[in-house]
Amino acid sequence: MDVLKIRELLPHRYPFLMVDKVIEIREKSIIGIKNITANEPIFTGHFPNEPVFPGVMQIEAMAQCGGLFVLNQMDPNKSYSTYFMKIDGIKFRKKIVPGDTMVIKVDLVSPMRRGIATMKGYIFVGGQLASEGEFMAQIVENK
Repeated sequence: MDVLKIRELLPHRYPFLMVDKVIEIREKSIIGIKNITANEPIFTGHFPNEPVFPGVMQIEAMAQCGGLFVLNQMDPNKSYSTYFMKIDGIKFRKKIVPGDTMVIKVDLVSPMRRGIATMKGYIFVGGQLASEGEFMAQIVENK
């Protein structure tokens, strides 16, 4: 899935679009990529002398990747949004800095029911686990 398809499914735009491309979609999982560059506007303030990609943005990247997974399965003739209902078990294990490539893997934990998706997300950098967490989201048809 390229960035054009991602923009069809997600409402996010620069500077808040956290998935550059999707490299794999399976029955119960998705893998996306986010390249972290020195040009990210967040580094102006986090932190000017030691740029670190914020944990909340890592959570958002996992959520957007999960959103792409569920929205890709919905009726293409309708428009949907996803909203956080719960975030749990977040762990940050490795600092993410400019030059890193985040490989974002999101697994569906249980079948979607009544528009609710429960997922577990992972971010890998250089083959090492950098962060992880569990998410619950509601999928709502836009009116």
